[in-house]
Amino acid sequence: MQLAAFNNNNFALGLASMQINEGLPLYLVSRMAAKYELEVMTVGILGMAFKAESDDIRNSLSYKLKRVLNLHAAGVLTTDPYVTDDPSLVSLEYVLTQADLIVIGAPHELYARSAIRQPVVDIWNLRGEGVIV
Repeated sequence: MQLAAFNNNNFALGLASMQINEGLPLYLVSRMAAKYELEVMTVGILGMAFKAESDDIRNSLSYKLKRVLNLHAAGVLTTDPYVTDDPSLVSLEYVLTQADLIVIGAPHELYARSAIRQPVVDIWNLRGEGVIV
């Protein structure tokens, strides 16, 4: 955005990459809806921070993903061990017992070694099992 502004908004490649990034939550939900019956599922999002091992939620796409999933899924649960100023977050254990599908929103190292029984949408390939969508 800063490069585009500095260059009189004549930075098409940068603007296109921003649009692709911002569209990722919509893309993920459409892919998940094609594979799973989201309308009867509770989806758990692990990690609400902007990046791994951080408590910074500014511009986090996990929150956009949560808003989109709230329109398509039966329920959405969110957790993050670093974020302390969001009262809607629940414990990791609760998400893992209640959710039918898991999405890794922020690649906190904790999630790489967590015992998860549900299908995992891992766009980061944090768990080394590939991306399932």
